[in-house]
Amino acid sequence: MFLKRILGAALCCAMLSMTACSNIPAADSRADDGKLNVVCTSFSCYDWTKEILGGHAEDTALTYLLSGGADIHNYLPSAADIARISDCDVFIYVGGESELWAEDALKEAANKDMKVIKLLDSEGITAKEETVKEGMQAEDEDDEHSSHSQAPEYDEHIWLSVKNAQVLCGEIADTLAEADPENAADYKSNCEAYTAKLGELDERYTETANSAKTKTLIFGDRFPFRYLCDDYGLDYYAAFTGCSAETEASFETVAFLAEKTDELGADTIFTIENSDGKIAQAIIGSSKDKKCKTAELNSLQSVDAGSIGSGTTYISLMEKNCDVLKDAIG
Repeated sequence: MFLKRILGAALCCAMLSMTACSNIPAADSRADDGKLNVVCTSFSCYDWTKEILGGHAEDTALTYLLSGGADIHNYLPSAADIARISDCDVFIYVGGESELWAEDALKEAANKDMKVIKLLDSEGITAKEETVKEGMQAEDEDDEHSSHSQAPEYDEHIWLSVKNAQVLCGEIADTLAEADPENAADYKSNCEAYTAKLGELDERYTETANSAKTKTLIFGDRFPFRYLCDDYGLDYYAAFTGCSAETEASFETVAFLAEKTDELGADTIFTIENSDGKIAQAIIGSSKDKKCKTAELNSLQSVDAGSIGSGTTYISLMEKNCDVLKDAIG
């Protein structure tokens, strides 16, 4: 996975060079039409920004780079994407291992007054180091990766904490106000209304966790929900870490999770969106009861423009996740 990302960064550098030598215009540039120009990498920061903009969203050039539905871990920017970032007024990104390319893009940005939000560095949240928990299948580490082993890799799925979302929305609102002082009061008001909704969602999760019959989740998949589980005192076992590129689980991994399923009396094996469910079914098949059901939680990593057009929002997806949890562990 590390090598893949390094290659991705190298490819991005090549794209930057190409962009510098071309006449590709920045889409919706403020210099062209006077609009505030905001670029977001992931769905969550895009949706939060849209909510905070409120009625001003129509007058803002708001770009969601992953609108094609690419997973944040697999996305590589196009030359046009780099051009959009280069000239924007506000750039919002998560800043984890999957977005190392953004650092290169920012170094080459044409707009030196650009305001940048790296969500992982936001005050008020604590980024957690990626952890391989008991039973998880660690990825094979090549020699190149081992040379970088001293640098911690942080779990980038901070958006799956509703508590984090409230903090991050405050930073987005403050930054929009700095970039567009004329509408600062509206951004503050919109943020307060939206974070109140997030607070209600946080309470729903708290109630679900407090009334749960079991406090441990079994994931036959990647596990990007560590922030969410830590927020509400839930434990977990999973096949892979949240950022893992692995797709096949070993016999030992399946056997361990099946044993935990039996030991805990779990009746649900969780997967994430776009999973083929094979690992979950293998765990169920290896358990003694063999009557477990599966349930899907959405990690919000690959929400496309079509879903957004149909009304999908951060809150709607996180509400659905809460309902799934309540049905499975309540």
